[in-house]
Amino acid sequence: MKKHGASAKRILLVEDEPAISAVCRRVLVSEGFEVDVATNAKIAQDMIENKQYDLCLIDIRTPIMNGEELYRWLRERHSLLTERVVFTSGDTLNRDTQNLVEQTGRPFLPKPFSHEELRALVREALRVTG
Repeated sequence: MKKHGASAKRILLVEDEPAISAVCRRVLVSEGFEVDVATNAKIAQDMIENKQYDLCLIDIRTPIMNGEELYRWLRERHSLLTERVVFTSGDTLNRDTQNLVEQTGRPFLPKPFSHEELRALVREALRVTG
């Protein structure tokens, strides 16, 4: 991938854990993506209103506003972006998490994940959505 500049795909990472967001950002930037980070879904809303994103990588469990609430908001306000959402969570056994992934049909990356799993899922999600 390794495209920089105007043609780089822009990713919004919604992640409240600084260590995870730092690693994800570093991995994705090294692949040529522009990456913005929001520590919760409420901050992500403001960012989405002000910038266009090619992909949103959303942690389901964030404070203030969670990933499920952000996804519902996206459906109402930016419906095309819902097709470019990938969820993450370390809470894989939680029934609400499982239901959300099943109901939305969006890709899911369980934590902890490797750098290569992150790269592969992001590449696939961007390939599928064009």
